[in-house]
Amino acid sequence: MVVDLPELNITLFAFLLSFPWEILQGPFFEGMTEMRHGDAVRICTLATVGDVSLMLVNFWIVAWAGGERRWPLQPTVAQVAGFTGLGLAATVLVEILATQVWHRWQYSALMPTIPLLEVGLIPLLMWSVLPPLAVWFVRRQLRGGSGGVTAKEERRG
Repeated sequence: MVVDLPELNITLFAFLLSFPWEILQGPFFEGMTEMRHGDAVRICTLATVGDVSLMLVNFWIVAWAGGERRWPLQPTVAQVAGFTGLGLAATVLVEILATQVWHRWQYSALMPTIPLLEVGLIPLLMWSVLPPLAVWFVRRQLRGGSGGVTAKEERRG
């Protein structure tokens, strides 16, 4: 069944978690609160597509490394840490390039930054919180909403 695909669930929950975060973090980026609503929504939607893509790539890297694409059913600490850590590493790189090299965006005065890196704390917080939360939602979805072991898994185990 299509809803049993972990990739589809990662994509769905990555979008549902990332889009509100992107909207809510707007005041931490220069110019976001002053721009037209439609422009802000477009920018946040594009950022969300990037977030979803990165989360899906990270999912596949963890699946490849562990040899199991259904790893969110019984995620290990190492898998969740890898999934989260890959997002954090990519975020640090993207934020440095976007703010310091390419000058694609700037932080507002509200954005706390990591002193040596000059990287915004809010994007790092996002990639610390949302991947484990996405795994939790995917696990619940794949297990039928109960979070417990499904009958199908009991038969396999």
